[in-house]
Amino acid sequence: MANDNKELVSSMLRKMTKLNYIKPGDVPGINLYMDQVTTFMDEHLSDSKRHEDDKILTKTMINNYTKNNLLPPPVKKKYSRDHLYILAFIYYMKNLLSISDIQKLINPLTENCFDTDKTPDMEDIYREVFNLCKSQAAALSRDTLEKARIAGKSFEYVEDEEQRDFLELFSLISLLSFDVYMKKNIIESLIDDFASRSQQEVPHTKSERKAEKAERKAEKAEQKSRRNVKHGKKAAFNHAEFLRNNQKRNVISFVLLHIPFFIALPEIDVQALLRAEYVSVP
Repeated sequence: MANDNKELVSSMLRKMTKLNYIKPGDVPGINLYMDQVTTFMDEHLSDSKRHEDDKILTKTMINNYTKNNLLPPPVKKKYSRDHLYILAFIYYMKNLLSISDIQKLINPLTENCFDTDKTPDMEDIYREVFNLCKSQAAALSRDTLEKARIAGKSFEYVEDEEQRDFLELFSLISLLSFDVYMKKNIIESLIDDFASRSQQEVPHTKSERKAEKAERKAEKAEQKSRRNVKHGKKAAFNHAEFLRNNQKRNVISFVLLHIPFFIALPEIDVQALLRAEYVSVP
C-alpha cells in the first residue's frame, strides 16, 4: 500500500499542475457586470472544485462580500480589474480563514491600494504574491511526496494487510493535516497581532472615524482626477501612506504566501520530483 499511496499522491500532484487558475495577465482590463464576473471566475477556477455542483462564486456571495466590507461596491453596477483581484484573494483564503480574519487582511489593501495611481496597486500586489507562491510550489510538492514516503514506513509491524493499508493512509492524512493545522494557527496568531496593533492606531471616536473616511474619499477623488490628466501615469509611491510600518506589510505577505499553493501552480516537472532518491515510482 505504501507504493499505492505514493503513486496516488504523485498522480494528484500531476493533476494539480494542470489546474486552471487566475494568472495576473488573465484579468481583463475592462469593467464587467456581475454575470461576467461570475463567468470569469468559474472559467478560471472550476478545475479546483471538489464536487461538480460546488459553486466558485455566486451573485449572493459577491453581494455579501460588499455588505461585509470585504469588497468595495461596484461603480454603475460594473466591477473593475481591482475587484477581480480582491475576489481572487477572498476565494483562496476562505477555505482556510474566517470571513472576519479575511476582512482584517483585505481592508488595508482596499483602503490603500484599490483604484489608486500609487505603487503598489492591486495588480502589483497580486502579481508579487502570485510569483511568491509560484516559487514555493515545487518545494511543497517535494514535501508532500516526502510525507507519503514517511507514512509508507509506518505500522510495518501490523500483520493484517488491510488494516496496515488503512493505517498508512491515515498516517499520511494526519501528517498533511498537522502541517495545515500548525500553519493555520501561525496565520491566525499573526492576524490577531496585526489587528491588535492596528486597533491602537485607528481613530476611536465616531467623529474621528467619519473625518478619516471623508479624507480618504477626497484623496481617492483627487487621485482619479490626476490619473485622468496624466493618462494613467503612476505617481511616486509614498511608502508611509501605503501601510504605517514594514511590519504590517510583512504580516500580510507572510499570510498570503501560505494560502493553498494552487493559487499559482507552475508547470511542475512531477516526474523529475518522483525520480528523487526518496521516492521510486515504476
